[in-house]
Amino acid sequence: MTDSPQDLGKLDYEHARDELVTVVGKLEAGGLSLEESLALWERGEALAKICDRHLAGARERVETALAAAESADER
Repeated sequence: MTDSPQDLGKLDYEHARDELVTVVGKLEAGGLSLEESLALWERGEALAKICDRHLAGARERVETALAAAESADER
């Protein structure tokens, strides 16, 4: 796992998603202390936000490309 918040910000979508899946698996497996569970949950929240940012950026790129294609078709 990546350790610092700065390192988290550098993760691409696929790595953030994969790490999020790992975090969820650990939480679902149970057997963790309350403190360990909270730390993993916080990490999962941070990873989910990173994934959301990447997806929002991808969505914006698609919308921009579609708008440009539509504009070109109207000429």
